[in-house]
This record gives sequence, C-alpha cells and structure tokens, in this order.
Amino acid sequence: MAVNSQAALPPWIVLDPLFQGWLLEDIGRGDRTTSAIYIEGVPPGRAEWIVKEPGAVAGLPFARRIFSLLDSDVEFTPQIAEGEYCQPGQVVAQITGPVNALLTGERVALNLGMRLSGIATLTRKYVEKIADLPVQLVDTRKTTPGLRLLEKYATQVGGARNHRMGLDDAVMIKDNHIVAAGGIGEAIARVRSQIPYPLTIEVETETIKDVKEALEHGADIIMLDNMTVERMREAVPLIRQHNDRISIEASGNITLETIRAVGETGVDYISTSAPITRSTWLDLSMKIRG
Repeated sequence: MAVNSQAALPPWIVLDPLFQGWLLEDIGRGDRTTSAIYIEGVPPGRAEWIVKEPGAVAGLPFARRIFSLLDSDVEFTPQIAEGEYCQPGQVVAQITGPVNALLTGERVALNLGMRLSGIATLTRKYVEKIADLPVQLVDTRKTTPGLRLLEKYATQVGGARNHRMGLDDAVMIKDNHIVAAGGIGEAIARVRSQIPYPLTIEVETETIKDVKEALEHGADIIMLDNMTVERMREAVPLIRQHNDRISIEASGNITLETIRAVGETGVDYISTSAPITRSTWLDLSMKIRG
C-alpha cells in the first residue's frame, strides 16, 4: 500500500499552544535530572528514533516542532516518509542539537509519535481490507479531547478520509435529534430553514422505513447506521433508484472482520471510530549516541 502524502498538517499557530502545554506539564519547574548533569555548559548531542515493532510511523513533523520549541538549534531529520511502514530496529529519525533539549523533549515527542503511529497503523489495516473497492474509509468525532486535530491527521496518514471535524462544519441529524424534533421529516425541515448555503444534510437511518422518509424529505447524505449487511443490500439500491447523487455512508460496529462485506454492499463511505478508539501505541524509542 502506498504511503499517503496528502495528509494535511494543521497550522502551527493552532498546534503550538498544545505542544507548549504538554512540555510545561512534563517539565514543571525544570528537568532536574538533566539540569543536574549539565551544570556548566551543554555539549552537542546526537540521537536516533528507532521502531521496536512493525507499523506505520506518523507524527514526525510534530516531533520536529516540539524539539524546536525547546531549542531552535535542534535538527530533527526524518529517515523515512511520513506514514511509511517500518520494521523493528529501523531508524526513522536522527536528531542533533544541545543534549539537554534532546533529553527534556524526549518523552513528549515520543508519546505523541507513538500514539499517532498506532492510529495510522490500524487505519492502514482497515483501508487495506477495502482498497480495491469504490468506497472510502472515514473517521468520526470519537477522539481524545484535545487531540482531535492530531488523531484525525493520523487517520489521513493511514489512508482514511476525515469526516466532519466538529459540530460546526457539517450537518448530521442523528437519532437523538430525530427524537427531539419529532421525526426525520420535521428534523430535516427545521434544519433546512436555518443552515447556511452550501451545507448539506446527512441523516442517520436505522431501518428501511427511516431510509424512505429521509429520501422523501430530500436528505443529501444517508447514513445506514448499525444495519445488517443484508439490510444494507436492500437499502443501497433503493437509494440509488430514487436519486443516484445521494451519498451513502455505512456506520456502526465496523470491524476488520466485517468491513469488507460492508464495502461490497455498494456504499460510498464507511465511517468507524475503531482506528482511533481501538488502536494501541506503536513502540518507538530514542537512543542517545556518543
């Protein structure tokens, strides 16, 4: 599978306050160990990041930025492409600069790199299951508070596409909205009267009756939520026959074992939180070299 070079880096003006806060959390009133070792003068240092288990490595641009916030003289040089699948023992980055900055920034940079690499690795596994089908994997808003931009970046690196970033950039009428409004038709009508052009309306459906109601009231995107594969096979042609310009999304309990069958129903998108919520950190380490 090719490395995804299209993952968009969020702007530093947005990320720097996060990175600075994480550094402050770890450093506190000062790195007592490092400052005690280097009381007089700080020598240059050299370090390597090494992969300890197979996986797709993500977050190298962020690691570079974290070290640079500590000391602008630090040079963080990736040895691989962002998102490249690596093997144990492989060197993924070389770092040079004042040794105190390398030691003080090590944990924050590694923690973020391991978290994002774990997401990219699991995302890649999901994407590979449907790579030959005309369907795209998308993520969800089930993200760690404070890490959404970065975790969604990691799913892009793994080959997925981002779903809405927040409540303000897309309309999705979910089950609780439908109950609160008194039905799908009423929910669509209320939303359509208020949203600005050119926002589209996505509606979550759980039954064929829901699908028909969403179609009747002009939904732009229909989500088939927690439907069986058999029910999806019924819903997809129904939607296509009504309006082949409507996008169809499948969601709910998507696993590595089921995603292929879901993709084969003919949906356009498969959304799942699993690459973020079920991923484990990819083990990386930093070694100071003499």
